[in-house]
Amino acid sequence: MAHTVETQWMGKMQFNALINGHTVIMDAPEKSGGEDTAPIPKPFVLTALSGCTGMDVVALLRKAHKEITSFDINVTGELSKTAPVQYISIHLVYLFKGEDSSKEATLAAVTDSQEKYCGVSSMLKKIMPVTWDVVYNDQLIFTNK
Repeated sequence: MAHTVETQWMGKMQFNALINGHTVIMDAPEKSGGEDTAPIPKPFVLTALSGCTGMDVVALLRKAHKEITSFDINVTGELSKTAPVQYISIHLVYLFKGEDSSKEATLAAVTDSQEKYCGVSSMLKKIMPVTWDVVYNDQLIFTNK
């Protein structure tokens, strides 16, 4: 099995990528010759990470028959100061709200995603530190820094 992405230059600095029949548009800011009509490419790495681990967590909580009322993930990628500018570390903050009875399962789901299931996280950990915090009902319940 393989994933294939087709990317087409649309002029100036805009590119359209076709991913499984879905179009993703990328552009550059005006100061870099683009029109700032879409995100720049690099943060899509962070987006892939948050989507991968987020889907894992939701699937694991469903399997455990645990419910949450809200779930957000904030991802920060620290950039190098010299070229090629690249991420040198990534930190995720998982933000949950729900009943206290789901707190332990939520932490277990995040841990399993980060340690067993999320392929994006696994790839990124081979080249840089990937750390995370878990906040449940506005309280920090776990940090992996």
